[in-house]
Amino acid sequence: MKKAKKFLYSQKAAPIVFCLPFMLSLLIFWLYPLVTGIVMSFQDVTFSGWEFIGLKNYRKLLIDKTFRTAVLNSVEYMLLTLVLMIPIPLLLAVLMESRLTKAKGVWKVILYIPALTSVVISGMLFRLMFSEGSGGQMNQILQFFGHSSIAWLKEKVTAWTALLLLCMWRWTGVNMLYFLSGLKSIDNSIYESADIDGANGRQKLWYLTLPMLKPTTIYVLTISVYAGLSMFLESFMLWNGNSSTKNIGLTIVGYLYKRGIENNDMGYACAVGVVLLVIALIINFAQLFATGTLSFKRKED
Repeated sequence: MKKAKKFLYSQKAAPIVFCLPFMLSLLIFWLYPLVTGIVMSFQDVTFSGWEFIGLKNYRKLLIDKTFRTAVLNSVEYMLLTLVLMIPIPLLLAVLMESRLTKAKGVWKVILYIPALTSVVISGMLFRLMFSEGSGGQMNQILQFFGHSSIAWLKEKVTAWTALLLLCMWRWTGVNMLYFLSGLKSIDNSIYESADIDGANGRQKLWYLTLPMLKPTTIYVLTISVYAGLSMFLESFMLWNGNSSTKNIGLTIVGYLYKRGIENNDMGYACAVGVVLLVIALIINFAQLFATGTLSFKRKED
């Protein structure tokens, strides 16, 4: 007992004690479900038990048109959110740090408040706003300008406009705060030196701010890739389920939910999840290599 107590109060035990909760949560809530999901993807899982079927689930995925649609939707959504959710928050962060903006704290709160709203509530609000009836706010705007009501959520262009607006409304403030934290880490003396050299605002943004924000940009890019591919609840609430017209709102996670929960085909759903994991890893590793964050080259001494 004395030895155990002495060890617990020693400096050697401190790192173990502090890291233990994280390691346990990683093993229990991430590694174990991951390994279990991979194993189940090679099985036919039912209420009565399971049966090993090898690569049958993956062979079914290759000819599954609905799964292909879900993958294309998720990848397209991810690319569109990257185009919108990196430059716009970055510009907003730069504006927040400039002398032109007044009441900066108020604007930061206004932009961040949507992130605190439940996705369920947000999705329901946007579904009501973009409803096809004449009482929907967007159709009321169209009627004000002399246009007839349209079925916003039944055509891909208008439906995805609503989906992307929902994404921007919720997450622009969050990404802006990431970039603001990156801007805070830049030494102001660098900009003062640029002013002395006669650099204008555009030159300082392009040659100073953007290069020094590269670590923050890569982080936002990485989490945005994951968020885009794993999007589910926004689409589910906007279309009130996985039954969107011609599957225009079906995502990979939505298809996983449909096959695993709604159709009780957990083995096939796990195969969908494994493919999603592989796609996310490939895209993220590709962008990390492209940006120079990861490299096979050894650093010279």
